[in-house]
Amino acid sequence: MSKPIRIHPANSRIFEFRGKPLVLVCATEHYDAVMNRPFDYARYLADAHEKRQTLTRLFMLFREQQSHCNPYSTCKPESPDYVAPYLRVGPGKALDWQPQYDLDCDNPEFYERLHGFLSLASDYGIIVEVVLLSNTYGDNVWMLNPLNAANNMNEIEPIPWMEYNTLRHQKLFERQLAHVRRIVMETNRYDNIIYEICNEPGGNFAGNAHHPSKEEVDDWQKAIARTIREVEADLPNKHLIVGQEAFIYEPWEQCSDLSFGEFCIDVVNMHPLPNTTYGGRGYNMGEFMSKQLRLRELRDYCLATKDEHKPLNLDEDNVASQYKDYDGWTIHRKRAWMTLISGCHYDYIDFSINIYLETGTPASQKHIRTWMKHLSEFVHSIDLAAARPLTDVVKEEPINTVTSALGIPGSDYCIYIADERELTEDGSGEWIAASRLCVDLPEGEYLVRCFDPVSGLYAPALCMRGGAEMWINLPDFRHDLTVRISNISKLIGRREGGSYNGNGYAKCRHGMGVSIEPQL
Repeated sequence: MSKPIRIHPANSRIFEFRGKPLVLVCATEHYDAVMNRPFDYARYLADAHEKRQTLTRLFMLFREQQSHCNPYSTCKPESPDYVAPYLRVGPGKALDWQPQYDLDCDNPEFYERLHGFLSLASDYGIIVEVVLLSNTYGDNVWMLNPLNAANNMNEIEPIPWMEYNTLRHQKLFERQLAHVRRIVMETNRYDNIIYEICNEPGGNFAGNAHHPSKEEVDDWQKAIARTIREVEADLPNKHLIVGQEAFIYEPWEQCSDLSFGEFCIDVVNMHPLPNTTYGGRGYNMGEFMSKQLRLRELRDYCLATKDEHKPLNLDEDNVASQYKDYDGWTIHRKRAWMTLISGCHYDYIDFSINIYLETGTPASQKHIRTWMKHLSEFVHSIDLAAARPLTDVVKEEPINTVTSALGIPGSDYCIYIADERELTEDGSGEWIAASRLCVDLPEGEYLVRCFDPVSGLYAPALCMRGGAEMWINLPDFRHDLTVRISNISKLIGRREGGSYNGNGYAKCRHGMGVSIEPQL
C-alpha cells in the first residue's frame, strides 16, 4: 500500500495521491452510505468512479431527521435500517423504540460495511473523508444518537444536546474518545482516507446558559485531534486531519482565520455560508437551501485565502441542493467551477442519490453528474503542481459576468467566465452575446480555445500572439464558459485533455469558438 494522501510538496493548496496531483471534487450522497443498510454503496462508488469524482464523505456515528428544507437522504435512515458501530442488545428501548445499544459491543455489520466501502473506494482511487463526530443541532437529532444516555445501557451522563461537543462530561467524553480510537485503528491501513474531527462544530448561543463558548468547543476538538495523533503514532500510516474552528451561533459568524493558522487541522473545511469571515471581512456565499448563486463572494473568499498553506475545501455546499432541477444543478455547476478555478476544492450533496437510487435519477445523470465529470476531467488536465490562481490576467470581463483564472504564467491559462446574476434578476439564464474578454499575456504564440462545461467539449482553436490588453471576442453563451490559452511551444509533443482527437476539436455547446481582435 502506498503512503496516504498528503498535501502536495510543490503546491500546498492541492494534494498528492499515489504520486499524482489531486483536486478534491464531488457531487456525493449524503454521507451515510455505510450506516444506511439498504444503500448499495458498490453501485454508488462505481458511478462516482465513472464520473471521475475524487471525494466522498462518510459519517461514522451521526444520523439526522428529515425537515421541511432538508430532503430525505441516506443520512436519514429508518430506525431498523440504521447500522451503528454498536450492537443493539436491549431489553430496554432507545428513544427510537428500537433496542438500546451496548457501547461495549462492536457491531460486526458496521465494520464489515465500513471496510467494504473503504476498500472499494480505494480500488477506484476515491478519497474518503471519514467524519468521526458531529454537531447534534437540537433535541430531535440528539435523541437519535447512540451516545445519548437514554439510548444505551452504559450509564453515561444525561446532558443537554449543546454540551455534546465539550469536555464537560467525563463519561461521555471517554466514550467519544473510545469511538475515535476504534475507528482510527480500524481504518489506519487505507491510503485513501482523511479524518474530519467534527462536522459543523458551533458555540456561543446567546441567551442559553448551557451553551458552550466557541473556545470550549475548540478545546474539545483539539483533544480529539490529539487522540488521533496519539493513536497513529504507533501505527504504520499518518493521515491528514481536516475540519474547521467552531462557528458562532449568535450573532452568526463562521470564522476561518484560526482554521488557517495554528489550529489542530491540516486541511480547512468551510461550508460556503453567509458571514464567513477571513482577514477582517465577511463573505456572503449564500444561505442554506436558498437557490442563491453568490458567485462573486464565493470567488473572492477563495482568492482571499490563496496564499495560505493549508488546502481549502468548500465542503458540503447546500445552497441549492434541495432543488433537484436544472436551475439548482446549474447553480452548483457554476459554484463548483468557480471554486476549483480559484484554487480550492469542492463538495456538493447530490440529493438525487438515495437508497434504491444509488446513481441518482436519469435527469441528474444527464445534468449535474455528467457536468461534474467534465469539471474533474478538465481540472486534472492542468499541471496542478505548478498551477496557481492568477489574479492579474483578466483585465476586463464581460458585463454581468464574474471570472477567475488558474494556470501557469507563460504556459497555460484557464479562465472561467460565468453569468453572476441571481435567478431573481432580469436576464439571468439568457444568452450573453457579443461579449469580449481582455487579458494580459507574456510574449509568445498561444492557442485559444473555448471549453463548454455542459458538453465537456472544446471548440476549434485560434492562434494569437501574447501582449498587454489582448481582446478576445467570445461566442454567445448561457451561464458559463471556459477559455483556455496555451503556449504553443509548451504543447509540442503533447496531447491535452478535452475532446482533441488529433484531427481537431469538436464544437462546444455554443457552436463556435473565439475570435481575436487585432492589436492597433
